[in-house]
Amino acid sequence: MGSDTGMIDRWRSLSSCYHAVACQLERELQDDHDLTMSEYETLDRLIGVECEKRRMQDLAADMYLSQSALSRTVARLEKGGLVERTLCQDDRRGVFVTPTEAGVRRHAEARRTQLAILAQHLEPQPAHA
Repeated sequence: MGSDTGMIDRWRSLSSCYHAVACQLERELQDDHDLTMSEYETLDRLIGVECEKRRMQDLAADMYLSQSALSRTVARLEKGGLVERTLCQDDRRGVFVTPTEAGVRRHAEARRTQLAILAQHLEPQPAHA
């Protein structure tokens, strides 16, 4: 029973930390960069890969969003000129998402905000030898 209590306490601490960080990220990304956290995460997943062009289904598999929520998020980013969608030439059902230059710039600006917030809330982990 004692180990259960410790595990539950750790979970509550982790959950509280996550929600504090997520709420601040959502607020500041929206206020400073006109991005929701989901929009920022989508850009971050696109820009964090070598080719910067991903199939929607692969992007959805890496994220916490459902396929329909991701589709709505990408539609907002596309409307804002931050990403482009193109059909896959080999498979007409496939859709690629690529960040635009404006999307790359907006992500770089928002990344500074994300890193500042993470630094406020998360202690650096000690380096392993």
